[in-house]
Amino acid sequence: MYTYFLEFYVVGLGVIMLLWEAFAAPKNRSKLALIGAGGLTIILILLLVGRDCTCLTAVPDWLSRFYTTDGNSLFFKCFALISTILVLLMSYDFRSILNKYTSNNNSSENTGEFYTLPVFACAGLMWMASATDLVSIFVALELVTITFYVMVAFMRRNVGSLEAGVKYLILGALSTGFLVYGIAWMYGALGTTDLTKIAAMDLTSSYTLLFGLSLIIISLGFKVGAVPMQLWIPDVYQGAPTPITAFLSIASKAAGFGVAIVILQPFLASDAVSGNVTLILIIMAAATLLYGNLSALAQTNFKRLLAYSSIAHAGFLLLALSVSDFWTVKFYLAAYLIMTFAGFFILNLIRVQDDSDEIDAFDGLAKRNPTLALALTITMAAMAGVPLTAGFWGKLFVFQSILAADMSWLVVFIAFVGAATGFYYYFKIIRAIYWNKPAKDEPLTVPCLSKFAIIILTAAIIVIGVYPKAIECLIGG
Repeated sequence: MYTYFLEFYVVGLGVIMLLWEAFAAPKNRSKLALIGAGGLTIILILLLVGRDCTCLTAVPDWLSRFYTTDGNSLFFKCFALISTILVLLMSYDFRSILNKYTSNNNSSENTGEFYTLPVFACAGLMWMASATDLVSIFVALELVTITFYVMVAFMRRNVGSLEAGVKYLILGALSTGFLVYGIAWMYGALGTTDLTKIAAMDLTSSYTLLFGLSLIIISLGFKVGAVPMQLWIPDVYQGAPTPITAFLSIASKAAGFGVAIVILQPFLASDAVSGNVTLILIIMAAATLLYGNLSALAQTNFKRLLAYSSIAHAGFLLLALSVSDFWTVKFYLAAYLIMTFAGFFILNLIRVQDDSDEIDAFDGLAKRNPTLALALTITMAAMAGVPLTAGFWGKLFVFQSILAADMSWLVVFIAFVGAATGFYYYFKIIRAIYWNKPAKDEPLTVPCLSKFAIIILTAAIIVIGVYPKAIECLIGG
C-alpha cells in the first residue's frame, strides 16, 4: 500500500457511501456518518503505519511533478483525516437539527449527501497537502471549496444557512479569481508553476513576481481567515450547520496554512524577496490580530465569538509563518484542532437540546451538567492561553519565535494585546457557566459518541499542556 493511494481510497469511500445512499436506501441515513468515520479511521491507521517507511512514501516519477509525501504533507493529511472523522461524529449527533431544516416531516430522507460531502472534502484537503505545483494546488482547492459551498447552505429551510451559503459562494469565487490571477503573474515572472523548480531558482525581486505573490497571499487569506479576506467568517460560521462550522474553522484553515508553507517557503528563504514577503505577512498578522480580538469582545452569539476567535488565532499563526517557524505553525494548529473541536462538540449538544447557540444558552451549565461545564471551562482556558493547557504552549512558541527574530516591538505589543484580550471574551463563557442562573432546569444529556469525543479532547488539552512533546511524533519535530 503506497501512501499516494490514500486519496483514492478516500474518494472510493465517498463513492461507496453515495451509492449506498442512492440504491440501498438505508432507513436511517445518519448511519452513513458512522460508516464514513469508520472508513476514514482505517485510512488514518494505514497512513500512520506507512508514514515512516521509505518504500511506501516513495512517489513515482510520473507523479512527482505534482505530488509529494514528505513529512510536512503527511502531517496535514493526518490533520485532514482526524478533522473529518470528528466532523462526521459530530454530524451524527446533529442529525435532529439537520432533519428539521431539510425535510417537511423531520426525516433523514434528504440528508444522505451531507454525510458524504465531508469525505470528498477530505480527499481534496489531502491532495492540497501533497501538491507541489500551483496548478495541482488550485485543482485540489476547488474540490474542497465546491463541497463547502454545498455543505454551508445544506439546511435549505433555514434562512441563515442560505445566507451563509451565498456569502461564502461570492467571496469564495472572488478569492479564486485572486488565486488564478496570481498564478498567471507568477508564471509570467518565473516561467513555471512547479514549486520544486521555483525553490531551486536564484530568485530576483521584480514587480511582476511580487504582485503575483501578493495576489496568492490574499487568496490564501480567504482560506485561513486573515485580513483583508476575513469578512465572510462571522456570518458563514453562524449560519452554517455546526459540524460544518467546525470543519471550516479547523480543517480549511489548516489546509490554507499548509499550502502557504509550501508556496511561501522558497520566497521566505530568498534574500531578494524575503523582506517584502515578511512585511506583507506581518501587516496581515497585526491587522488580523486586532480585528479578530477586538471584534470578539462584544459578541453574544457563541458561534460568532468562535468565528472572531478563529480570525485572531490566524493572526498568531501568520506571525509564526512570517519568521519561517513552520514547526510552531504545525504545533499551534494541532493544539487548535483539539481545543476547537472540544468547544464545538459542546456547542453542538447545546444547539440540539436547547435549540440555541447564544452565549446565554450556557448560563448555569455547571448546575445542568457539571462534567460538561468542566470540559468547556478547560477548553476556554486553553483558547485563552492559560498555563498547563495546550493553548498556552502554542502562543508561547509564537512569542518565542517573534522575539528570537527581533521583530518590531510594535508587533510584539499587538500580539500581547491580542493574547490579553482573549482572556476577557473566553472567560465571559466561564462566567456564564458558573455565575449566571440557568434558563432551564432540565439536565443536559450527552450522547455516547459526543461524551467519548469530549473526554478524549479535554484530556488531550491537559496532557499536551503538561507535556507538549506528546504531539511531536505527529508534527515530526
